[in-house]
Amino acid sequence: QVQLVESGGGLVHAGGSLRLSCAASGRTFSGYTMGWFRQAPGKEREFVSAIKSSGDSTYYADSVKGRFTISRDNAKNTVYLQMNSLKPEDKAVYYCARKKFGNFSPILLREYDVWGQGTQVTVSS
Repeated sequence: QVQLVESGGGLVHAGGSLRLSCAASGRTFSGYTMGWFRQAPGKEREFVSAIKSSGDSTYYADSVKGRFTISRDNAKNTVYLQMNSLKPEDKAVYYCARKKFGNFSPILLREYDVWGQGTQVTVSS
């Protein structure tokens, strides 16, 4: 059973930075596309970023493009989300997730079948 555990969330002032980590158990991490999603209070969970298994392709929501960077270390079974120039609207619970095999878009929430428990990110203005 694969488990995903996020860490690195916290409280930061607007303009600040945080680095989220998602550690995966299991030996098959390297073969999967991994994604980050977020959910703000009263809103639906939304796509933030994704990275293919080899790390050679990345995807970003328009709202975070140029500010967030996704990366992965397959040797450590870990995916990261470096978040710079944070804004109050980035406040949310951030989740990492493992994408199912298949050619559907990595921005689709329904394509992910394993989720972490989430980590809270709060940005003060």
